[in-house]
Amino acid sequence: MIKLVRILFILSLFSVSSLALNAQADQAKIEAFVKKHAAQSAFSESEIRSIMEEAEFQQEIIDKISRPAEGTMTWGRYRKIFMTQERIDAGLTFWNEHGNALEQVSKESGVPQEVILGIIGVETYFGKIKGSYRVLDALYTLAFGYPKRSKFFTKELGIFLDIATEEGLDVTKVQGSYAGAMGYSQFMPSSYKAYAKSYDKGGTSDLINSPEDAMASVANYLKVHRWKKGQPITSKASLNREITGLRKQQLRPKNQVNDYTAIGFEPSEKLDKALPATMILLDGDEGTEHWFGLYNFFVITRYNHSKLYAMAVTQLAQEIKKQRENTE
Repeated sequence: MIKLVRILFILSLFSVSSLALNAQADQAKIEAFVKKHAAQSAFSESEIRSIMEEAEFQQEIIDKISRPAEGTMTWGRYRKIFMTQERIDAGLTFWNEHGNALEQVSKESGVPQEVILGIIGVETYFGKIKGSYRVLDALYTLAFGYPKRSKFFTKELGIFLDIATEEGLDVTKVQGSYAGAMGYSQFMPSSYKAYAKSYDKGGTSDLINSPEDAMASVANYLKVHRWKKGQPITSKASLNREITGLRKQQLRPKNQVNDYTAIGFEPSEKLDKALPATMILLDGDEGTEHWFGLYNFFVITRYNHSKLYAMAVTQLAQEIKKQRENTE
């Protein structure tokens, strides 16, 4: 009898725990979402409620989005994650496997082949790591349990439901990042809707399973954000005199290369002095690194608003290209 009581007590704890977990999702916001999305989509209220009942609130997602790696790592540590020979080799293999499509996408968009690879390489290790969270759970958790950005993620959740219908995806099975990004290119639903392209210009844009569609979509994203064809991305800067009191620099270039050379910064290669530029400061393993960030560097940060991210994409892209050229 005592043993039975203990078992019932333990089961009651699990039940209370489950109720407490579900309670972390704002039920009023869920109901408001159900009604609003049903009114503006092909879904009925009962269909949306049924999907919401399949979603699982995950505190781990809240914890992760509150401490993104780009906000807690030094450039030295961040760089080591992506600049490995294994990842570079994976990029070379991916290039060899999809070279014809990559060349065509690059030609049509004006975005260099290696830059497209750099983004896919940083985002998903060339499709090897697309995320282990159900997109439904991620967006549900952040929409209804993360007040700081509830409005944004509620909108993303609605778009995700629509995309799943349009693309024939199982809304309960698609996996992605803890923020709800998905596929080779890790597009959020709104980016999927706005920038996804079909490589063969027919049918749907399958960013989950088609590397060709993903490459076309990455290139389209950068093109729409005004990629400057033929222009450089970065150039490492050296200092020919001590510089103090440099004001905080914005990612969007507000100055020109010659504004920085005039006060003592020198690029590692010849640059058009009239090019728009900003100065990127990074905390590397051997101290502060200074880099000229040109307009295309800013364009890459539209994909992820982090200078660490954009620099990792740039350096991975350059190294893959360099090693490919050395083997040809």
